[in-house]
Amino acid sequence: MTTRGHCLCKKTSWEYEGEVNWACYCHCDDCRRNCAAPVVAWLGVPKKNFRWTGQAPKTLESSKGVFRHFCENCGSPMGFEADHYPGGMHLYAGSLENPEEFEPTFHVNYQSKLPWLQMNDDLPKYEGTLLFAPDDLRDYDA
Repeated sequence: MTTRGHCLCKKTSWEYEGEVNWACYCHCDDCRRNCAAPVVAWLGVPKKNFRWTGQAPKTLESSKGVFRHFCENCGSPMGFEADHYPGGMHLYAGSLENPEEFEPTFHVNYQSKLPWLQMNDDLPKYEGTLLFAPDDLRDYDA
């Protein structure tokens, strides 16, 4: 199965083969500010199954070992890689070609959720990053 996504202007796009490793909401300040949104929806895929299509994104090293990819033309955030998640590409669910098919399964950094944001789901809510989730979500070779 091939899943595709693109930016607002459609110049930068991506695709991956297979299933996602995980899908979640992140409430951390970095993600919110990068997207100017109260919460960010993510999916994680093995980098070996992923490729950029169309125009390659620009990349910003937002902190040591953390790389944020975005469209050089329209500025849309597209993806995230980090040294502490080797082998993984994290993609913004909003960039999916069919975002209505996104199915998050948990929240991370829930302690940082904005108090005025109401999300009344029954998904597990973790304090901290993927690194602190009960399952090791860094394993992109499984």
